[in-house]
Amino acid sequence: MKKTVTSIKADETMLFNLAELFKVFGDSTRVKILHSLLNTELSVTEIAQKLMMTQPAISQQLRVLKSSGLVKFRREGKLVMYSLADEHVSLILNIGIEHLSE
Repeated sequence: MKKTVTSIKADETMLFNLAELFKVFGDSTRVKILHSLLNTELSVTEIAQKLMMTQPAISQQLRVLKSSGLVKFRREGKLVMYSLADEHVSLILNIGIEHLSE
């Protein structure tokens, strides 16, 4: 049987960690980066071009997203490609977009 949100018991630590996770989504640049990675993987250069931002600014935000477990990366020679960490991240983004579209 699949667990629903209401069937998961959240203790104080989990609720604290949830609040910390939502803080990561509180920055519009990070949300833009996550959205750009929604259906594809991109390099820092590609993300910077897409968002019309500098590579150092993107790299700084990617570090936060990596440490929060929201993005992952793989090396392709000297190139580093970024993508969403898992299906949960795209689900959070899509539910947020759906909620705001109502």
